[in-house]
Amino acid sequence: MRRRWIALLAGILVLAGALFVAGPWYLSGPLKRDTAFIVPDGSTLASVAAKLQQEGAIGSARGFRLRARLFGGGAPIKAGEFMLPKGASLATILARLQGDEILRRFVTVPEGMPSIMVYERLMAQPYLTGPIPVPAEGSILPDSYDFQRGETRAAVLARMEAAMQRVLIQAWAKRAPGIAVKTPQEALTLASIVEKETGKPTERQMVAGLYSNRLRQGIMLQADPTIIYPITKGKPLGRRIRQSEIQAVNGYNTYTMVGLPQGPITNPGRASIEAVLDPAKTDALYMVADGTGGHAFASTLQQHNDNVAKWFAIRRARGEL
Repeated sequence: MRRRWIALLAGILVLAGALFVAGPWYLSGPLKRDTAFIVPDGSTLASVAAKLQQEGAIGSARGFRLRARLFGGGAPIKAGEFMLPKGASLATILARLQGDEILRRFVTVPEGMPSIMVYERLMAQPYLTGPIPVPAEGSILPDSYDFQRGETRAAVLARMEAAMQRVLIQAWAKRAPGIAVKTPQEALTLASIVEKETGKPTERQMVAGLYSNRLRQGIMLQADPTIIYPITKGKPLGRRIRQSEIQAVNGYNTYTMVGLPQGPITNPGRASIEAVLDPAKTDALYMVADGTGGHAFASTLQQHNDNVAKWFAIRRARGEL
């Protein structure tokens, strides 16, 4: 008899625990009105949960993620714009984001995505139709683009290319006097190097200023991403650069040529284009990683060698050497 009571009590506790976890899943949420919600292309459950919390659709991103994994099934969250109803529960929100009631669909090109990967992203989008060629490098403006189900890939690609042309023309018209680049195409090429050389927005103008100085003085740019581009077309190399690749002679490797490469090495964003057309006023000619995700800049070779020594010390301390 006692065992039966223990088993019954255990079952009640399990049921109570399940109800505690599942209860909020179906309760009305905090939305005060019907609200449009956008899921960017390439979003994860974690990033969508954080965005839902930030925009006031749910109370807890962590709670949403937990219950979505327990009760939400295996269907993926879709990219696009969705209408979330007033008071939508967690269950309703996830069902909307996994369903087909999309107001607008989006494809996103992040800053610095090379054209081969833009091509692959467009070709992988099941709601677009028709073939496209790999677009010219640097011809795509990184941004989010909406499209209709059944629209052609060529039409979406044309909008991406037109957007880059508009931004480039507008930025060129506002260029600072005395800059190192002579044409919009040169600006685009240098901006693509700046885009790949730094991930810190605050460094873009400084990196642009450094490379502008090298161009004016006829010094090799020696930008590592220009070595990688002919090998991978801009995709990650996945290993260290080989000495033979540093010495390779081609139209892109700025370790074996003076001046700009023959064309862009990625699709730069607005900020990198604007940095090249209004670079920092600096005498810097050298830079090396500083261990924080940024760079240490120097105007003399001695300063640069000191910065390099500090960087190698950091790497040794990390066990990377």
